[in-house]
Amino acid sequence: MSFKTSGLFEYILINYRWIFVCLFLLPLSFFFDLWLFCRNYIVFKLNSAPSQHDKRVKYVQKQVQNWNKLKGIKPKMCTARPGWQTMSFREGIYKDNFQKIQVNLLDILEIDTKKKSVRVEPLVNMGQLTASLNPLGWTIPVLPEMDDLTVGGLVMGTGIESSSHIYGLFQHICLSYELVLADGSIVKCSQDENSDLFYAIPWSYGTLGILTAVELKLIPAKKYIQLTYQPFNSLEKMTENLEKIVLDKKNEFVEVLAFNRDQSVVMIGKQTDKMNEQVLNAIGKWYKPWFFKHVEDILKRNKCITEYIPLRDYYHRHTRSIFWELQDIIPFGNNIIFRYLFGWMVPPKVSLMKLTQTDTIKKLYENNHVIQDMLIPLSYLKESIDFFEQQTGIYPLWICPFKLPNNPGFLHPARDNVEMYVDIGVYGVPKVENFKPLENTRRIEEFVAKRNGFQMLYADTYTTREEFRKMFDHSLYDKMRNELNCKEAFPEIYDKVSKEARR
Repeated sequence: MSFKTSGLFEYILINYRWIFVCLFLLPLSFFFDLWLFCRNYIVFKLNSAPSQHDKRVKYVQKQVQNWNKLKGIKPKMCTARPGWQTMSFREGIYKDNFQKIQVNLLDILEIDTKKKSVRVEPLVNMGQLTASLNPLGWTIPVLPEMDDLTVGGLVMGTGIESSSHIYGLFQHICLSYELVLADGSIVKCSQDENSDLFYAIPWSYGTLGILTAVELKLIPAKKYIQLTYQPFNSLEKMTENLEKIVLDKKNEFVEVLAFNRDQSVVMIGKQTDKMNEQVLNAIGKWYKPWFFKHVEDILKRNKCITEYIPLRDYYHRHTRSIFWELQDIIPFGNNIIFRYLFGWMVPPKVSLMKLTQTDTIKKLYENNHVIQDMLIPLSYLKESIDFFEQQTGIYPLWICPFKLPNNPGFLHPARDNVEMYVDIGVYGVPKVENFKPLENTRRIEEFVAKRNGFQMLYADTYTTREEFRKMFDHSLYDKMRNELNCKEAFPEIYDKVSKEARR
């Protein structure tokens, strides 16, 4: 490709990225999802996954055993899944130099309604789970809303949902794990079996072993969510009311969208099999307004509204617009004409967008875009919103309360009791003058750390190693690293998630 041609291609990708996304990535994403749906449906109906699981795990074992036979200084191990296939904005540099272990584990293995559990392989995603479980009348208690989020990513990283004020984070609905360890052996762990390893795995980013199966808790699912929207025009009133709302266990789902400092909408959901057809809103239909725009419209009307949403539509309410990120990629994506004609292909897959990014686009995103989730005690919510506004000026903000049990492991409250936290999701283009990714993010990290909070590790992490070890409790993690001889086989977490380890 000539310089002029490549320069023109780069110019189009930067300034008219929506053309490339609409003409190429949307159709590719649609047909890929269609193929994956058909493939998963056939495998699920034929129940062929359980018989293949042991064979696949043995192949993982064989690769690890072969690594153990290498002489001299050996490269550390990681999964062979390319960085562009993950939902994280960044790709790990370590993938270029580590020993890649092929892990082709992407099926639902068993649904046990008597035990109320579902056993899955780590590459099973949330869309796959809801498509399989909901028609059977079951669901998992914490189901993060993006279709392509995988169980393995949510275990090794973290996951949260509007039901987390009752059930905690994704790790807190996990009943057991199966892993291949550094020596090539298979181990299963739960609260009662190998409990230290069980509590050390969440947030460990594949640095204790290679995850091959997860058992998740099941709860009965109803057909609809009765969702009540409560608009607020005062930050003080919203935070005061939110603290009361999350304590009421009848409120199964609670989240907040803040559109500026004082204007926000608190959403309260309850499962039900009954509904009023006059206020039924199938928000998952391709021609429906993006969910955050629907919520913003309710805010403008400034009155409390209740409607009924099909359960699966509710679970994936933020998928079509990738929260509100898609408006920066396809500015006219929520236009009614576009929705009716092309909305059935939305959204483009994040993985394909990452794969087609040029270095220039990556640099532009790094300097002019924020994707962060900060986990902070609920009592600091008002103060945090004010501070985040000063540092980024980004709205909407996604606010999701969650219960944090005092379990051993990487993440637990500073105090001995269970504490209510809140996830503040900051996604978008900064609106403050002279925004500098390093300096502004460092100030946010310091603010969060001083309030006994935590940073989700899928995003840019600028903390030093010392700061990182102070934010997260490494005591059990270090113990398991020593006992399982992980130091030679796998890097530390920091070496996989810090900004220096990602591009």
